[in-house]
Amino acid sequence: MAKSLVLAEKPSVARDLARVLGCSKNGDGCIIGAKYIVTWALGHLVTLADPESYDDKYKTWSLETLPMLPEKMKLTVIKQTSKQFGAVSRLLKSPDVNEIIIATDAGREGELVARWIIMKAGVKKPMKRLWISSQTDKAVREGFASLRPAAEYDNLYRSAEARAQADWYVGLNVTRALTCKYNDRLSAGRVQTPTLAMIVRREKEIREFIPKDYYTVRASFAGFNGTFRDKKGNTRFSDIEFAQGIVKSCAGAPAIVSEIKKAYKQTPPPAAYDLTELQRDANKKYGFSAKYTLDLMQSLYETHKVLTYPRTDSRYITSDVALTLKDRLKAVNSGAYRDSASALIRAGQIRTKYIVNDAKVTDHHAIIPTEEPADFMRMGGDEKKIYDLVVRRFLAVLSAPYEYDETSLKLTVGKNEFFAKGNTVRTPGWKTAYGTFSADDGEEDTDFENRSQELPELKQGGTVKIREIKVVSGKTKPPARYTEATLLSAMEHPTDVISDKALRDALSDASGLGTPATRADIIEKLFANGSVVRNGREIRPTPKGEQLIKLVPADLRSAELTARWEQQLQNIGKGKADMKKFIGDMKKFASALVSEVIASDAQYKYDNMTREKCPQCGKYLLEVNGKRGKSLVCPDRECGYRKGVSQISNARCPDCFKKMELRGEGDKKVFVCTNCGHRERLSDFQKRHEDNSRGAGRGDVEAYRRRQKEEEKKAAASASPFADLMKMFEK
Repeated sequence: MAKSLVLAEKPSVARDLARVLGCSKNGDGCIIGAKYIVTWALGHLVTLADPESYDDKYKTWSLETLPMLPEKMKLTVIKQTSKQFGAVSRLLKSPDVNEIIIATDAGREGELVARWIIMKAGVKKPMKRLWISSQTDKAVREGFASLRPAAEYDNLYRSAEARAQADWYVGLNVTRALTCKYNDRLSAGRVQTPTLAMIVRREKEIREFIPKDYYTVRASFAGFNGTFRDKKGNTRFSDIEFAQGIVKSCAGAPAIVSEIKKAYKQTPPPAAYDLTELQRDANKKYGFSAKYTLDLMQSLYETHKVLTYPRTDSRYITSDVALTLKDRLKAVNSGAYRDSASALIRAGQIRTKYIVNDAKVTDHHAIIPTEEPADFMRMGGDEKKIYDLVVRRFLAVLSAPYEYDETSLKLTVGKNEFFAKGNTVRTPGWKTAYGTFSADDGEEDTDFENRSQELPELKQGGTVKIREIKVVSGKTKPPARYTEATLLSAMEHPTDVISDKALRDALSDASGLGTPATRADIIEKLFANGSVVRNGREIRPTPKGEQLIKLVPADLRSAELTARWEQQLQNIGKGKADMKKFIGDMKKFASALVSEVIASDAQYKYDNMTREKCPQCGKYLLEVNGKRGKSLVCPDRECGYRKGVSQISNARCPDCFKKMELRGEGDKKVFVCTNCGHRERLSDFQKRHEDNSRGAGRGDVEAYRRRQKEEEKKAAASASPFADLMKMFEK
């Protein structure tokens, strides 16, 4: 009997699909059932081939071989996962399989994963697409009951392939040109570089900022505070004598309540989460990186099945999803959410005004809870935090607006006018979901003179007691450094770095730099290639990153240009733009960038140069941090000398139990704990473990020695400081 082959993206998802589809027999890289065979990728099994596969001349990195512009891109099987590709390929070609069901992640990258595997296997069989936004059993069953023709997603695949090829042409060519020109690992890319440019530009603004003194006049009345405001509405003044004069002119004068204004106001609930907004809030509240938040979301989506598909740019749901809201409320109707969820269920008709908008949903709707109740015993602490953010936002967006009365006061003291405002809560509405009802909730960043406060009952024309009137000095502040939260916002809306109004307007509807699914990886690449560092939650450029922005051609630093490319990719996905034209433009652009790098007379200074000379060519060695530790590397790529300085071992510090570094050579090797400073010679470490009957036995020590030797061989084998460069260029 002919069967359908279901291709999932990950083994965990494949197992869940197999269970729902009744597949229970394990096969070679698959799970077999009566009607279906479920197999899986391991992320990408196939990728674009390296330059050297097109021509042997590309095996040597040199400016003379640039630009690299193959006419037709080749696909290659990723070596580390080639075994699974072989298993999937055999299943795709099997005569028992008459149909392929693509069940990879329902997004641009998931489409690429599946199509490249099928293309590399050389198979042409009927294909269908499973497109679901949650991994619950119910969603899977409904998805398989309404499979769609894979051809409906051909444009999405073209968009994904266009993105990958554009990044190959631009990223690899410019990265190789910069690396060869300046003899250092310099990574550049279509999205990475303009993102770095924003960080460097912000750092420059901070350095060049000159703080200015300003003065405000504040009054403390009985039970509340007020701020002096001149006829033009100014509350800050550069002239201290003017401010002091205001204080003097108030001396002895009564404070008369000259005006009371009351206005009813309401604040609608915040929109449901998309990925970028969730990453921002997780960074603000918990300090989570964008990548870490996405990883937690993937787990809550795939493993726990309690949240919907994370890689979305929509903050709304469709009308058909709205029919499931009651079931989703029942799923979260427990624990800390019981009061809010129960109230919404009891209300009967669910308020959908702020969450349903069919026109604003693209491939996936907003991130909301599924109909699956959460098992908190199986969740990690950080997973619970992300789940809590999503559930509370979900409850909030289904709730009534926050209603309050805003009271504004004008008090006259002599000829001077002071102003104050306060809010009185009428109905907490959506704030109930967060357990906060204060009138000024969320106003921590508001200027003091505009901050809301609790006001006493006052009558117009009455007087109030003045406790104190004084001058308060302050200084203007430079723009804040980016955090991951604010950087995500800047990538999504890069209009603040664009001077041309027409371009700003054009980009207001574009996706900005990258997509919600790729921004986290872009930020991580900046850290990985040494362009930026974290300082607490702040992101700062390194000297290398600042130099790199000066070396990269101006066009590649352009936020508006890159955002327009992303807009074109979206249009390709919608069938509104031509992939071939886009790729042709990218090839021309890559060629122009390479020419500009080669012609540049800019100078580059290593920020990691040591005073130790290379024993082979005499050049000063560079200190390079790698995954396995630190090495000294010759900057001359033709020389290729490399010496290990330290390597991160599996040995634990006896004082703080952190992993220690192994430094030195031969008999002088020593373990060093970078956390607490503990030092121990390798020979003493080995003797201590051999003598300690409660610790490792002789076999364990010998195994440890073998592991250390193997790691040393691996480190020595990485003779070129540029070996990992291909992994670092930006997608």
